[in-house]
Amino acid sequence: MVEPGRRTALALGAIAMSGLATAAEPTAFDFRMESLDGGPLDLATFRGRPMLVVNTASFCGFTPQYAGLQRLQDRFATRGLVVLGVPSNDFNQESADARTIKHFCEATYAVTFPMTMPARVRGAQAVPLFAFLATHGGGPPRWNFHKYLVARDGRRVQGFPTATEPDAPALIRAVEAALAAPTA
Repeated sequence: MVEPGRRTALALGAIAMSGLATAAEPTAFDFRMESLDGGPLDLATFRGRPMLVVNTASFCGFTPQYAGLQRLQDRFATRGLVVLGVPSNDFNQESADARTIKHFCEATYAVTFPMTMPARVRGAQAVPLFAFLATHGGGPPRWNFHKYLVARDGRRVQGFPTATEPDAPALIRAVEAALAAPTA
């Protein structure tokens, strides 16, 4: 007869060898992007803070949402919210030139929140961050200015469609709740 402690060890070994044991699942804070300012943007620097990730575009009917996103950043940054803009040309409404995007956002909407280099946000070529967000937040963006609110733990993600304005009561309530949640 095998003793109980040894039986547990044997069972765990069998599970590990069968491939059923998996590494800890990543969080949204485990990804890196390239900053629109140049250089790496390690999302780990935002760990423990709610993050609103938005796929953006400069030539879209929803582009005026930049102003609302900046107001969210201004209103909630001191409480920990990070707004992160991810320009994307997946819907053929964004410039390919990072300097043009940066100048447009700063000059037209006075954007100060962090932004990434243009990236793919849907489909097989989506950057890993957006693959994660789509899996955890209700699917990939259907259009520009889709919003993903990432909880402080980096695992819980709530998606908001393009038509949800940055000042929509449902989004504001979700941001408030994310900010009120304890840090891990």
